[in-house]
Amino acid sequence: MGFFDKFKLSRLTEGLGKTRETLREKLAVVTKGKTEIDDEFLEELENILVGADVGVEMTLDIVEAITLRAKRETYRSEEELNRMLLDEISGMLRDSSLEHPVEFDAPLAARPHVILIVGVNGAGKTTSVAKLASNYERAGKKVVIAAADTFRAAAYEQLQVWAERAGVPLIGQGQGADPASVVFDAVSSAVARGTDVVLVDTAGRLHNKSHLMEELAKIMRVAKKKIPEAPHEVLLVLDGTTGQNAVQQAREFMKFVHVTGIIVTKLDGTAKGGIVLSISRELKLPVKYIGVGEKIDDLQLFDRRQFVAALLGRLEE
Repeated sequence: MGFFDKFKLSRLTEGLGKTRETLREKLAVVTKGKTEIDDEFLEELENILVGADVGVEMTLDIVEAITLRAKRETYRSEEELNRMLLDEISGMLRDSSLEHPVEFDAPLAARPHVILIVGVNGAGKTTSVAKLASNYERAGKKVVIAAADTFRAAAYEQLQVWAERAGVPLIGQGQGADPASVVFDAVSSAVARGTDVVLVDTAGRLHNKSHLMEELAKIMRVAKKKIPEAPHEVLLVLDGTTGQNAVQQAREFMKFVHVTGIIVTKLDGTAKGGIVLSISRELKLPVKYIGVGEKIDDLQLFDRRQFVAALLGRLEE
């Protein structure tokens, strides 16, 4: 299973526990005593899925699939109906995208591989940078972190602590420094030392502040001076607890920055884990990583099949 081993699968299952319990309990209530699907049932099902932040678009697709199947089949018990619901929901969620997780030890398309991490304050951006660094380092890659969040007080010190936990070097100039200058130093160092991955932590952007977005563009221009193709990835960190607001946040970022992938954090302790699937579907962007806890190894590759299995409690699949 590579890095997505049994331990990480158990952490994923644990992190999605509240969503799974809520979803399955509500499905059990709506199917109780039912042997057929009627309009009342479909309306209640829509409410359950939307409540789990699966998203309106995907919810309607799931309901339509169940409606069509109901016209072909009959049910002798509520257990059969409940099983059919789980089959249709898991199939729809699993098959809604073709992306597959890429292991951290996979060959990189470029060296150094520059990854820009963006997102609003409080989304878990800085900790995600460190967790990515730890994963790459444990996969045998040489990593450096650029502390380009020079606006927020104590941001450098916070990242320094996390970088030490990850066991990777940190390049920064402290609060008030020019972020683009920090990135130039980090990329230059990576080129000189044969580093594999450069992770750039940026200031928490308020997505309605265009001048801050323009600063991101400056960072990218500076990186290109040393590596014309940089950044090779721009990962947007979204807080999973904010629900559909995260989708709107992402849309605003995408107006200014060419986002290539998503990191969804804080999936532990929330009853709305379905937001991961909603984000992937509505934004037409791959969710690459998910955060299921606060520890250094709690950032995981997003494996859609494993996620849906953990979300619905069907790990036997």
